[in-house]
Amino acid sequence: MQIAADVLTALVAAVHLYIVVLEMFLWTTPRGRATFGTTEAFAAESKVLAANQGLYNGFLAAGLIFALIAPGTTGFAFAVFFLICVIVAGLYGAATVSRRILVVQAVPAAIALVLVLLAR
Repeated sequence: MQIAADVLTALVAAVHLYIVVLEMFLWTTPRGRATFGTTEAFAAESKVLAANQGLYNGFLAAGLIFALIAPGTTGFAFAVFFLICVIVAGLYGAATVSRRILVVQAVPAAIALVLVLLAR
């Protein structure tokens, strides 16, 4: 069970690292605009805001990575806390931006959280 929890937690962290790259570095590129469904003008105007969002996603990824390498109770506590943060952010994003965020962020984090709790 622990291996499954770690693999899914790592997957959630990897998704957030990819989001960091998209929001901080690729926001105005065709790839970034296609991913988020933005126009060239909107992407240019919102570049700084997107980079800020990317930074926050980086903090989520960093917390999850730390959870994977920290020993015992510390790793467990970090995993629970940061997976809950991802779930809440995913639910908010799904309610306010796109339901796709639910599938990409919240559901995998919720499954990872269940596995982390079961592995304890």
